[in-house]
This record gives sequence, structure tokens and C-alpha cells, in this order.
Amino acid sequence: MVAVVQRVTGASVCVDGREVSRIGPGAVVLLGVARGDTRASAERFAARIHALRYFEDGEGRLNRALAEVQGQVLVVSQFTLLGDCRRGRRPGYGRAAPAAEAAPLVDAFAEALRRCGAPVACGVFGAHMRLALENDGPVTLIVDDRAD
Repeated sequence: MVAVVQRVTGASVCVDGREVSRIGPGAVVLLGVARGDTRASAERFAARIHALRYFEDGEGRLNRALAEVQGQVLVVSQFTLLGDCRRGRRPGYGRAAPAAEAAPLVDAFAEALRRCGAPVACGVFGAHMRLALENDGPVTLIVDDRAD
């Protein structure tokens, strides 16, 4: 799995001109599911992202996790995070899991975040979405389980 985690003051997702999800302060997680990812890896990945410290403490240091600031999470599936841009001008998506495999793992990831105690909203898997967000900081992290 690969995720882009952005600290936000708020965010929303619209599909076909209709708002389907909205959060207040917290994080937007753009999530790419790779071939070979499992429910267990989705749950571990969610726990890892939930525990990351990217919110400021009283001294202005990035030393607090999502739960410590009572942040909300907006999870949006984004297979393009797995695009291979090393050759040519068109990314290859061979590393991305097919939709039938990815969709339940995105759901498992979101559910694991909920079990960690985070309020979670989601985009619509496979839909053309309009994502509006206001970065806070900006603070943006790339989390890739391959890099572990």
C-alpha cells in the first residue's frame, strides 16, 4: 500500500455534483492498494497511519498523533499512486491491485481506522471524485509499505 497523508483543516468529496463526504480538522488519506496487499496488511497500515505524529504539540513540534488532536480522516482510493513513471511518458499501473481486490481492502483500511477510534469518512471507490481540501501547514507525508 501507498498513501499520501495530508493534514487538513477540512475536506470534502463530491461525486456527480453531490457532496458525499466531509470532515473537519484531521487528515486526508489518498490510498493506493497494490497487488499482493491483504486485509492484514491493510489493518497494519491503518494502525501505522493512525499512530504517525504529524500534528503540533504545545511547542510547535510535530509530536502529536491523530487521536491526540481528535482528528477526523477522509479516505480516498487512488490507484494512480502506484503509477510507475520511470520510463516513457505514460505511467504503468501494473503494480496496482485490480478493482475487485482493491475495493474491499480500502474498506478494511477505513474500518481499521475506525477501530483505532478515528472518525472516518470515505470517497466512492471507482467514481470520478472532486476532492476539496484545505492543507494545514502544509504537512504532507508519503507512506509506502514497500519502503519498510
